[in-house]
Amino acid sequence: MKALTVYQPWASLIMIGAKPHEFRGWDYRAREPGLAGQRIVIHAASRAIQRGEVEDLMARILAGDTSLVGDLALPLLDKIASAHGYRGVVKMSAGLGTATLGEPRTVADLFGGKGHDSARLSHHLWAWPLTDVATFPQPVPCRGMQGFWRWPFPHDAVHDRRIA
Repeated sequence: MKALTVYQPWASLIMIGAKPHEFRGWDYRAREPGLAGQRIVIHAASRAIQRGEVEDLMARILAGDTSLVGDLALPLLDKIASAHGYRGVVKMSAGLGTATLGEPRTVADLFGGKGHDSARLSHHLWAWPLTDVATFPQPVPCRGMQGFWRWPFPHDAVHDRRIA
């Protein structure tokens, strides 16, 4: 099974159903043909959560300028913003669960060029749908990598549960 490392809080936003698309600057089919329709592991990066990024996400939600599901995202973002040093709320450097990877579409086609969930606009050329999200019962500590990489544990050894 392939894994994809995503910065926090976006990895956790995927896992709670608040982030239905992963945005990247490239179409994954060029590097990883055959991944569409496959389950992938969502891995949370070890990179520390940035205060400005959380504030930007909250402002985008309140302005209606994002593809995030605000009713799901805001409670988690509020909790992160209230935590000392933005730490201790979400797991870092761990596999969080799995999702089914859909066919990528350009952000322009899908959202008319809007819907960004960060200020890194060069990463918002392609939207990768993530559906059928399933969380692991416990996060699985593991180092991640850039791009897609092979998850080192058997999927059935972790067992996941679907979210509503």
